Amino acid sequence: MTQNQRPIRVLIAKVGLDGHDRGAKVIASSLRDAGMEVIYTGLRQTPEMVVNAALQEDVDVIGISILSGAHNTVFPKVIQIMKDKGLNDVLLIGGGIIPDDDMHTLNQQGVAQLFPPGTNTVDIVSYIKEWVAKNRSF
Repeated sequence: MTQNQRPIRVLIAKVGLDGHDRGAKVIASSLRDAGMEVIYTGLRQTPEMVVNAALQEDVDVIGISILSGAHNTVFPKVIQIMKDKGLNDVLLIGGGIIPDDDMHTLNQQGVAQLFPPGTNTVDIVSYIKEWVAKNRSF
């Protein structure tokens, strides 16, 4: 638990036709082990479904796992829907197979951090905890 009154709430999502969910489940488990509340949406979500679930669950963080190569389509759609729905104080992160050049572009568009395969889960937990401590109050 952080200095806050409740655990950090994280939504983990798989968007589109990507059926590979092992990495998302590993991350979800690691975040739970670190004391966070994790909502896992399951496979084949749309950007709209992800953002609506984030709103309903009052999450601090949206994490999208993507291995399908659709990252340049999925993340901008999620960012736009987040803006449209006023989720300006929710951290958007992601992971999966994303080329370095695309990672840089997505960071500029509003994805805070992208974690490639092999990232130590301790680093992901630390990143989330530090961001939430600085940017969320509850």
